[in-house]
Amino acid sequence: MTRWWLALLATALVFASGALAQPRPITWRVQTTWTPVQLHYKNAVEMGERIKEMSGGRLVWEVLAAGAVVGPFEVLDAVNRGVVDAGHSWPGYWTGKNTAAALFAGTIGGPFGMSEPDYITWIYAGGGNDLYNEFLRADLKMPNVVAFLHPIDFEEPLGWFKKPIASLADFRGIKMRSSGLGADLLKEMGISAVVLGAGDIIPALERGVVDAVEWSNPASDIPMGFQDVAKYLILPSFRQQTTSQELLVNRRRWEELPADLKAIVRAAVLAQVPVAMARQYLESARVFHELGPRYGVKVMTTPPDVLEAEIRAIDKVLDMHAQKNPTFARVLQHQKEFARVVATYNSRMRAPYARMVEHYFGKP
Repeated sequence: MTRWWLALLATALVFASGALAQPRPITWRVQTTWTPVQLHYKNAVEMGERIKEMSGGRLVWEVLAAGAVVGPFEVLDAVNRGVVDAGHSWPGYWTGKNTAAALFAGTIGGPFGMSEPDYITWIYAGGGNDLYNEFLRADLKMPNVVAFLHPIDFEEPLGWFKKPIASLADFRGIKMRSSGLGADLLKEMGISAVVLGAGDIIPALERGVVDAVEWSNPASDIPMGFQDVAKYLILPSFRQQTTSQELLVNRRRWEELPADLKAIVRAAVLAQVPVAMARQYLESARVFHELGPRYGVKVMTTPPDVLEAEIRAIDKVLDMHAQKNPTFARVLQHQKEFARVVATYNSRMRAPYARMVEHYFGKP
């Protein structure tokens, strides 16, 4: 054999051994509860892209839209059974299994006046994420799920209305789409609440099945098309001060990961929190200023008696569920003890920034 052939053979062996040494990437199918048009879906995609980049392509996500493998309300069960490797969703979707799930989604009243920084602190420093994992295992009987909460949003408006309301009496004369504890809140206030999935809301508005809808924030609501049917956006509200999404991972798939890939997944989830919140906040602010000129929407302030009625109703709804559900009572008490320390500090420390805004830009 000539030296030329020997050199060629050696080169081929080097490339072959390199190919053999290169492990195949780990691929996860990640089923979301979102449609691709929603900003929430983008959070899952971005986390997957960040994980792929940080892992050098060793861990890859195949992000799937709602319904690709299972229905949106079946994602948690699918992750637990290993039908999909992971899921990206909202804890509030599991209130049908146990009402305490709503307390991990960012719930009515804060709760107890907790604002976004308070709630985020509860999740990451106050034991909230650990409590959620315990809740999934012990109360929802999902032993094969590892969960990572990540807040993504700020305050939500009262909602989109087909006609204005000037008082609580006006509000009580309409039918409104809501979900979870938000629906209970409306009922306690004497308002007809209708629970609808995302795809059913616009047809319901058009047919008069509902007269108003609450969903998320202006940035997330505009792609849904609410502004085309309901021309009044009324705000603010005590209903939901922040929102948490979740990454749900099948436990077997999680434990198969080496330590460095686990660390990368955790880092990607944490990195998504400021990214998602900043995007939602900025997009909502931009959309807010376009509502009138671009979409013909009138922004109105929530009547004071509606806000006062919300506060009274929030107490009753939380107490009602705590009386019915020991798990709800336990999680709610955990949040109350935390809020007594943190939310009260926040309330005293934060200056009334609305006064500064008024100083520079006038009354809104």
